[in-house]
Amino acid sequence: MSIHGGKMAKVIMAPGQDLWARAGSMIAYEGLIDFNPNPPQLGNMVRSWATGEGVPLMSCTGQGELYLADYGKDVVVIQLAGEALSVNGKNILAFDTTLQWNIERVRGVSMLSGMGMFNVVLRGQGWVALTSKGTPVVLDTREAPTFVDTDALVAFTEGLSIQPKRTVRFGSLIGRGSGEAFQLGFSGQGFVMVQPSEDARPNFQMRG
Repeated sequence: MSIHGGKMAKVIMAPGQDLWARAGSMIAYEGLIDFNPNPPQLGNMVRSWATGEGVPLMSCTGQGELYLADYGKDVVVIQLAGEALSVNGKNILAFDTTLQWNIERVRGVSMLSGMGMFNVVLRGQGWVALTSKGTPVVLDTREAPTFVDTDALVAFTEGLSIQPKRTVRFGSLIGRGSGEAFQLGFSGQGFVMVQPSEDARPNFQMRG
């Protein structure tokens, strides 16, 4: 898996090396590649996407070169080597089927309805392609506590210490997308990826 032109992911497909990709993201391919937008492996996972934080996936199998994109967004390719990555479902483009994945609640955050902010967590060894609205910044959380607007958050290393923070004064003048000054603070061994454009999230509140 590699980046092609900054806006596309290029995947070299081989028999037995299958891929999950965002439904509708295929823009071209060479060779013999099959696509299934309703793979039976998804099963109950599809129903859990009622949270709005999942991603509609299709399975890609076969042999050849596959090109994926998502409406001209920037593409970032990451190779996981046993670690875990928590990703906003809207930013997932593709990942190897060798990776384990699940939709999980982000610790320390709750919506007004009492539900949580959910991300897709990928674990194991394999390749991941993410999208970003503009060139993202990757912040090293080992250097200092790092605070991020939830609407601009793309992904972060699973296992980081997470501390919700609300800036009581000034309201929406601090930050942009949330409508109030609400951030997630990250610290520990890992990184946080942030895009320069906010995706609207539900309204959040801190747990009492």
